[in-house]
Amino acid sequence: MDTRVLNYFLTVAKTGNVTKAANKLHITQPTLSRQISDLEKQLNITLFDRTNRHLRLTKAGTFFKKRAELILELVSQTEKDIHTQESELSGIIRIGCVESSASTWLMKIIKKMNHHFPNVQFDIYTANGDDLKEKLDQNSLDLALLLEPIEAKKYNYLPLPIHDTWGIITTKDDELSKKKAITTDDLSQIPLAISARSLVRNELAQLLDLNINKLKIIATHNLASNPLQLVKAHMTYLLGIDGILTLHHDPDLTFIPLIPKTTTSHIIAWKKNTYLSPLTKKFLKLISDELNQK
Repeated sequence: MDTRVLNYFLTVAKTGNVTKAANKLHITQPTLSRQISDLEKQLNITLFDRTNRHLRLTKAGTFFKKRAELILELVSQTEKDIHTQESELSGIIRIGCVESSASTWLMKIIKKMNHHFPNVQFDIYTANGDDLKEKLDQNSLDLALLLEPIEAKKYNYLPLPIHDTWGIITTKDDELSKKKAITTDDLSQIPLAISARSLVRNELAQLLDLNINKLKIIATHNLASNPLQLVKAHMTYLLGIDGILTLHHDPDLTFIPLIPKTTTSHIIAWKKNTYLSPLTKKFLKLISDELNQK
Protein backbone atom coordinates (compact mmCIF):
# COMPACT_ATOMS: atom_id res chain seq x y z
CA MET A 1 0.00 0.00 0.00
CA ASP A 2 1.48 3.33 -1.10
CA THR A 3 2.16 5.68 1.80
CA ARG A 4 1.53 8.58 -0.56
CA VAL A 5 -2.06 7.42 -1.00
CA LEU A 6 -2.43 7.08 2.77
CA ASN A 7 -1.39 10.70 3.09
CA TYR A 8 -3.96 11.64 0.43
CA PHE A 9 -6.66 9.81 2.37
CA LEU A 10 -5.75 11.47 5.69
CA THR A 11 -5.78 14.91 4.09
CA VAL A 12 -9.28 14.32 2.69
CA ALA A 13 -10.41 13.00 6.07
CA LYS A 14 -9.05 16.09 7.80
CA THR A 15 -10.53 18.65 5.39
CA GLY A 16 -13.76 16.81 4.64
CA ASN A 17 -13.58 18.12 1.09
CA VAL A 18 -11.78 16.71 -1.95
CA THR A 19 -11.23 20.09 -3.60
CA LYS A 20 -9.67 21.63 -0.48
CA ALA A 21 -7.56 18.53 0.05
CA ALA A 22 -6.36 18.58 -3.57
CA ASN A 23 -5.31 22.22 -3.24
CA LYS A 24 -3.44 21.42 -0.07
CA LEU A 25 -1.71 18.47 -1.70
CA HIS A 26 -0.99 20.42 -4.92
CA ILE A 27 -2.68 17.85 -7.16
CA THR A 28 -5.83 18.03 -9.27
CA GLN A 29 -9.24 17.21 -7.85
CA PRO A 30 -9.95 14.42 -10.38
CA THR A 31 -6.59 12.80 -9.60
CA LEU A 32 -7.31 12.84 -5.86
CA SER A 33 -10.85 11.51 -6.32
CA ARG A 34 -9.51 8.66 -8.45
CA GLN A 35 -6.85 7.79 -5.85
CA ILE A 36 -9.44 7.62 -3.05
CA SER A 37 -11.78 5.55 -5.23
CA ASP A 38 -8.97 3.14 -6.10
CA LEU A 39 -8.09 2.85 -2.42
CA GLU A 40 -11.69 1.94 -1.55
CA LYS A 41 -11.70 -0.68 -4.29
CA GLN A 42 -8.41 -2.11 -3.06
CA LEU A 43 -9.76 -2.37 0.49
CA ASN A 44 -13.23 -3.35 -0.66
CA ILE A 45 -14.81 -0.88 1.78
CA THR A 46 -16.43 2.55 1.66
CA LEU A 47 -14.27 5.06 3.48
CA PHE A 48 -16.43 8.17 3.14
CA ASP A 49 -20.14 8.95 3.39
CA ARG A 50 -20.83 11.04 0.29
CA THR A 51 -24.51 11.86 0.99
CA ASN A 52 -23.75 15.57 1.56
CA ARG A 53 -21.22 18.14 0.42
CA HIS A 54 -18.99 17.58 3.46
CA LEU A 55 -17.36 14.16 3.37
CA ARG A 56 -17.66 12.19 6.57
CA LEU A 57 -15.78 9.05 7.48
CA THR A 58 -17.77 5.84 7.68
CA LYS A 59 -17.22 3.50 10.63
CA ALA A 60 -14.75 1.53 8.53
CA GLY A 61 -13.14 4.81 7.43
CA THR A 62 -12.63 5.91 11.04
CA PHE A 63 -10.92 2.61 11.83
CA PHE A 64 -8.73 2.85 8.73
CA LYS A 65 -7.79 6.45 9.60
CA LYS A 66 -6.31 5.33 12.92
CA ARG A 67 -4.33 2.58 11.21
CA ALA A 68 -3.16 4.90 8.42
CA GLU A 69 -1.87 7.41 10.99
CA LEU A 70 -0.04 4.62 12.79
CA ILE A 71 1.49 3.27 9.55
CA LEU A 72 2.80 6.69 8.52
CA GLU A 73 4.16 7.31 12.01
CA LEU A 74 6.01 3.99 11.94
CA VAL A 75 7.43 4.71 8.48
CA SER A 76 8.65 8.11 9.65
CA GLN A 77 10.21 6.64 12.81
CA THR A 78 11.87 3.85 10.82
CA GLU A 79 13.48 6.38 8.50
CA LYS A 80 14.78 8.29 11.54
CA ASP A 81 16.10 5.08 13.12
CA ILE A 82 17.95 4.16 9.92
CA HIS A 83 19.47 7.63 9.84
CA THR A 84 20.55 7.16 13.47
CA GLN A 85 22.50 4.03 12.54
CA GLU A 86 24.27 5.66 9.64
CA SER A 87 25.32 8.94 11.21
CA GLU A 88 26.33 10.50 14.48
CA LEU A 89 23.91 9.46 17.23
CA SER A 90 20.83 11.60 16.75
CA GLY A 91 17.11 11.27 16.36
CA ILE A 92 14.05 11.09 18.60
CA ILE A 93 13.30 8.90 21.62
CA ARG A 94 9.57 8.61 22.30
CA ILE A 95 9.01 8.24 26.04
CA GLY A 96 5.73 7.85 27.90
CA CYS A 97 5.55 8.90 31.52
CA VAL A 98 3.08 8.63 34.40
CA GLU A 99 2.66 11.40 36.93
CA SER A 100 4.82 10.33 39.88
CA SER A 101 8.06 11.10 41.71
CA ALA A 102 9.87 8.79 39.28
CA SER A 103 9.15 11.14 36.40
CA THR A 104 11.38 13.73 38.11
CA TRP A 105 14.14 11.11 38.19
CA LEU A 106 13.57 10.28 34.54
CA MET A 107 13.90 13.92 33.51
CA LYS A 108 17.35 13.93 35.12
CA ILE A 109 18.33 10.92 33.00
CA ILE A 110 17.08 12.74 29.92
CA LYS A 111 19.26 15.70 30.86
CA LYS A 112 22.29 13.38 31.10
CA MET A 113 21.50 11.88 27.71
CA ASN A 114 21.26 15.36 26.24
CA HIS A 115 24.62 16.26 27.74
CA HIS A 116 26.33 13.26 26.09
CA PHE A 117 24.35 13.37 22.85
CA PRO A 118 23.11 16.93 22.18
CA ASN A 119 21.59 15.99 18.80
CA VAL A 120 19.08 13.65 20.43
CA GLN A 121 15.51 14.89 20.84
CA PHE A 122 12.84 13.59 23.21
CA ASP A 123 9.13 13.25 22.54
CA ILE A 124 7.61 13.05 26.05
CA TYR A 125 4.02 11.88 26.39
CA THR A 126 2.30 12.08 29.79
CA ALA A 127 -0.65 9.82 30.46
CA ASN A 128 -1.93 7.07 32.73
CA GLY A 129 -0.66 3.50 32.56
CA ASP A 130 -3.44 2.14 30.34
CA ASP A 131 -2.89 4.82 27.72
CA LEU A 132 0.88 4.38 27.80
CA LYS A 133 0.67 0.59 27.43
CA GLU A 134 -1.69 0.95 24.48
CA LYS A 135 0.83 3.23 22.77
CA LEU A 136 3.64 0.78 23.54
CA ASP A 137 1.56 -1.98 21.96
CA GLN A 138 1.03 0.21 18.86
CA ASN A 139 4.76 1.05 18.68
CA SER A 140 3.88 4.72 19.13
CA LEU A 141 6.26 4.84 22.11
CA ASP A 142 9.74 3.40 22.50
CA LEU A 143 9.73 3.31 26.30
CA ALA A 144 7.29 4.01 29.10
CA LEU A 145 7.71 4.86 32.76
CA LEU A 146 4.93 2.94 34.50
CA LEU A 147 3.59 2.23 37.95
CA GLU A 148 3.25 -1.40 38.89
CA PRO A 149 1.36 -3.66 38.52
CA ILE A 150 1.57 -4.37 34.78
CA GLU A 151 1.06 -7.41 32.56
CA ALA A 152 4.67 -8.59 32.66
CA LYS A 153 4.23 -11.17 29.86
CA LYS A 154 3.86 -8.41 27.26
CA TYR A 155 6.84 -6.24 28.18
CA ASN A 156 10.51 -6.20 28.96
CA TYR A 157 11.32 -3.84 31.79
CA LEU A 158 13.84 -2.46 34.25
CA PRO A 159 12.63 -2.13 37.86
CA LEU A 160 13.40 1.24 39.43
CA PRO A 161 14.30 1.73 43.11
CA ILE A 162 11.70 4.48 43.40
CA HIS A 163 8.58 3.99 45.47
CA ASP A 164 5.56 6.23 45.98
CA THR A 165 3.19 6.02 48.93
CA TRP A 166 -0.60 5.93 48.65
CA GLY A 167 -2.74 8.36 50.58
CA ILE A 168 -5.05 11.32 50.13
CA ILE A 169 -4.31 14.84 49.00
CA THR A 170 -6.31 17.60 50.65
CA THR A 171 -6.03 21.27 51.53
CA LYS A 172 -3.93 22.33 54.51
CA ASP A 173 -6.95 23.99 56.11
CA ASP A 174 -9.06 20.82 55.96
CA GLU A 175 -9.94 19.05 59.20
CA LEU A 176 -8.34 15.80 58.03
CA SER A 177 -5.01 17.53 57.41
CA LYS A 178 -4.35 17.29 61.16
CA LYS A 179 -4.26 13.49 60.96
CA LYS A 180 -0.96 11.63 60.61
CA ALA A 181 -2.58 8.80 58.64
CA ILE A 182 -5.85 7.91 56.92
CA THR A 183 -7.64 4.66 57.67
CA THR A 184 -9.97 2.69 55.42
CA ASP A 185 -12.83 3.84 57.66
CA ASP A 186 -11.87 7.43 56.91
CA LEU A 187 -11.91 6.71 53.18
CA SER A 188 -15.44 5.33 53.31
CA GLN A 189 -16.76 8.56 54.85
CA ILE A 190 -15.32 11.21 52.52
CA PRO A 191 -15.91 12.19 48.86
CA LEU A 192 -13.08 10.96 46.66
CA ALA A 193 -11.48 11.50 43.26
CA ILE A 194 -9.76 8.27 42.18
CA SER A 195 -7.90 6.82 39.21
CA ALA A 196 -10.11 5.46 36.44
CA ARG A 197 -7.75 2.47 35.98
CA SER A 198 -9.47 -0.73 37.12
CA LEU A 199 -6.08 -2.39 37.65
CA VAL A 200 -5.12 0.29 40.19
CA ARG A 201 -8.46 0.07 41.97
CA ASN A 202 -8.27 -3.70 42.26
CA GLU A 203 -4.72 -3.52 43.59
CA LEU A 204 -5.74 -1.00 46.26
CA ALA A 205 -8.80 -3.02 47.19
CA GLN A 206 -6.65 -6.11 47.70
CA LEU A 207 -3.88 -4.38 49.65
CA LEU A 208 -6.24 -2.49 51.96
CA ASP A 209 -9.00 -5.10 52.16
CA LEU A 210 -11.23 -2.32 50.84
CA ASN A 211 -14.59 -2.49 49.09
CA ILE A 212 -14.22 0.08 46.30
CA ASN A 213 -17.98 -0.02 45.63
CA LYS A 214 -18.66 1.40 49.09
CA LEU A 215 -16.53 4.48 48.52
CA LYS A 216 -18.15 7.81 47.71
CA ILE A 217 -16.44 8.45 44.38
CA ILE A 218 -17.17 11.95 43.08
CA ALA A 219 -14.81 11.87 40.11
CA THR A 220 -12.47 9.55 38.23
CA HIS A 221 -9.45 10.72 36.26
CA ASN A 222 -6.64 9.61 33.99
CA LEU A 223 -4.28 12.37 35.21
CA ALA A 224 -4.41 14.17 38.53
CA SER A 225 -3.80 17.80 37.50
CA ASN A 226 -7.45 18.74 36.97
CA PRO A 227 -8.91 16.83 39.99
CA LEU A 228 -6.46 18.74 42.17
CA GLN A 229 -8.52 21.83 41.37
CA LEU A 230 -11.57 20.05 42.83
CA VAL A 231 -9.54 19.37 45.95
CA LYS A 232 -8.67 23.06 46.25
CA ALA A 233 -12.35 23.88 45.85
CA HIS A 234 -13.06 21.63 48.88
CA MET A 235 -15.29 19.41 46.73
CA THR A 236 -13.35 16.17 47.11
CA TYR A 237 -10.21 14.44 48.34
CA LEU A 238 -7.78 12.91 45.87
CA LEU A 239 -6.86 9.29 46.53
CA GLY A 240 -3.44 8.95 44.94
CA ILE A 241 0.31 8.78 45.43
CA ASP A 242 2.56 11.33 47.10
CA GLY A 243 4.49 11.70 43.83
CA ILE A 244 1.57 13.71 42.46
CA LEU A 245 2.42 16.56 44.84
CA THR A 246 6.09 16.17 43.96
CA LEU A 247 5.16 17.15 40.40
CA HIS A 248 2.28 19.52 41.12
CA HIS A 249 3.69 21.26 44.15
CA ASP A 250 1.09 23.52 45.69
CA PRO A 251 1.62 25.26 49.05
CA ASP A 252 -2.10 24.99 49.79
CA LEU A 253 -2.19 21.20 49.51
CA THR A 254 -0.87 18.41 51.72
CA PHE A 255 -0.51 14.64 51.56
CA ILE A 256 -1.65 12.18 54.25
CA PRO A 257 -0.53 8.53 53.91
CA LEU A 258 -2.84 5.55 54.24
CA ILE A 259 -2.58 3.11 57.11
CA PRO A 260 -1.52 0.36 56.71
CA LYS A 261 1.27 1.95 54.67
CA THR A 262 0.77 1.14 51.00
CA THR A 263 3.44 1.76 48.35
CA THR A 264 3.84 1.25 44.64
CA SER A 265 7.00 0.81 42.58
CA HIS A 266 8.05 1.90 39.09
CA ILE A 267 9.46 0.30 35.97
CA ILE A 268 10.82 1.37 32.59
CA ALA A 269 9.07 -0.87 30.06
CA TRP A 270 9.28 -1.62 26.35
CA LYS A 271 7.37 -4.02 24.14
CA LYS A 272 8.69 -7.55 23.77
CA ASN A 273 9.80 -8.82 20.36
CA THR A 274 10.12 -5.33 18.94
CA TYR A 275 13.01 -3.52 17.29
CA LEU A 276 14.93 -1.12 19.53
CA SER A 277 16.88 1.57 17.75
CA PRO A 278 20.54 2.15 18.70
CA LEU A 279 19.37 5.42 20.23
CA THR A 280 16.85 3.71 22.50
CA LYS A 281 19.41 1.05 23.47
CA LYS A 282 21.88 3.80 24.39
CA PHE A 283 19.27 5.46 26.58
CA LEU A 284 18.46 2.16 28.32
CA LYS A 285 22.18 1.62 28.89
CA LEU A 286 22.36 5.03 30.55
CA ILE A 287 19.45 4.11 32.81
CA SER A 288 21.03 0.75 33.66
CA ASP A 289 24.36 2.40 34.50
CA GLU A 290 22.58 4.89 36.74
CA LEU A 291 20.79 2.08 38.58
CA ASN A 292 24.00 0.08 38.99
CA GLN A 293 25.75 3.09 40.52
CA LYS A 294 23.02 3.32 43.14
